[in-house]
Amino acid sequence: MEKHQIIFACTAVFILLFYNESVGINLSIFGVLLTLLISYFFQEKFVDRSHLVLVVTSILSCFAFAWYGDAASFFALALSILFLQFKTQDGELKTIQVFPLIILNGFTSIGRIFMFSQWLPERKIHNDFAKKLVAFVVIPVIFLGLFFIVYSFGSDHFSSLFTDYELDINMPQLIAMCILGFYISFSFWNYWVPDVCYQYNPKLNNEFTNISEVKNQNTFSFLDLDFERKSGEITLVLLNIMLLVFIGTYNYEQFFEIKDTAAKMSELSAATHERVNSVIFSILMAVGVILFYFKGGFNFDKNATLLKTLAKIWIFLNGILIVSTFVKNSEYISSFGLTYKRLGVYAFLILSLIGLVYTFLKIKKQKTNAYLVNQMVWYFYGTVLLCSYINWGNLVTNYNISVNKGLEPTFLSGLNFNDEARREYFVKNNLNGGYNEEMREKLISNYQNENFLSKALYYEFLDKKK
Repeated sequence: MEKHQIIFACTAVFILLFYNESVGINLSIFGVLLTLLISYFFQEKFVDRSHLVLVVTSILSCFAFAWYGDAASFFALALSILFLQFKTQDGELKTIQVFPLIILNGFTSIGRIFMFSQWLPERKIHNDFAKKLVAFVVIPVIFLGLFFIVYSFGSDHFSSLFTDYELDINMPQLIAMCILGFYISFSFWNYWVPDVCYQYNPKLNNEFTNISEVKNQNTFSFLDLDFERKSGEITLVLLNIMLLVFIGTYNYEQFFEIKDTAAKMSELSAATHERVNSVIFSILMAVGVILFYFKGGFNFDKNATLLKTLAKIWIFLNGILIVSTFVKNSEYISSFGLTYKRLGVYAFLILSLIGLVYTFLKIKKQKTNAYLVNQMVWYFYGTVLLCSYINWGNLVTNYNISVNKGLEPTFLSGLNFNDEARREYFVKNNLNGGYNEEMREKLISNYQNENFLSKALYYEFLDKKK
């Protein structure tokens, strides 16, 4: 099956799935179709285990969206299928390049559609083709139209055979679905990778390829390597001292400072989030410092032993800061219950710790800065998958009920996919979530009354509220 045939086939399927429908199960079906088409038509390019993993995660993400139909499962579905397509078609390119290519093709596909020679096969028209077209189609249609007009004036019943009915078609929506379906199918199956991506790709390798040049490469033209190395050592010594002081004051404020027992929960929450934000920026800046000093020559400099040691101490101290924040977040949850934000703090801290581990390995194994980025892309992707597969709203609700914390009705009604536990708890304690609960129940009712292709299956297994 040629590329243009796949594009038109996927466009037709898209129209059938989405015409007069909202986004729901239809997107999952379309995602499964794309995954199966990639697996079938390009199976010879499935050369390593990562292709099979991406096929599995793509199918699972489609099922997750069919069940939940939320933003997290949508991004998991989109990233899974795009990663699979990208790794299958251009496996030599680094996965990080998929993000700018999505944006680039989103704009360029509009113009490339009209470059027919790039995606439509050339077909030679024989001399007798035009004759057959005129003789067998054009002339009969012209005469048929003329006689239809004449006969219509002579017989109302004859005219009514062709005019007294209307097609139940929403023409504007049909046209919109045709355009959108073709645009998505074209962008997916005929995406464009500029030459600059292939030229830049070697710079995204995990290993240095020109070690001899890198060894003598300095960051600033006015500083030689000895001065730059000494500058890095002084900087890291001062940063380590400052971080030690910060860890001490941070942990004192978090664990030992006497708090005003009359303080409002909102004030405690704001203070905690402010400290967590400081830790977030600290970790990002810490990784940035390491990447700045070890982007090139100092990875192979025999005189940079002290610099490497100071960098590893810097990584270790930032690890201590992460652990302290992790403990404090756990303490905060035990006092006030779970929320999405507190779960998000856990996610960021775990990703940060993984990032520090790979930063340490980058220095130890003399890897490029791109090594860290290439590794973290997959952990970010794994985080998106985890967010889409697990019912976090129900987890938060059941945990808070079990510990009797964080049970404000408006808060519980604002969580997603916790409806059975929330309804049971509200009935048992005669509670009402107000506007949030009203909106939540309205959303459930709307999904339950949708056509099958527009549904999210989660709501089909909920009892209708009496």
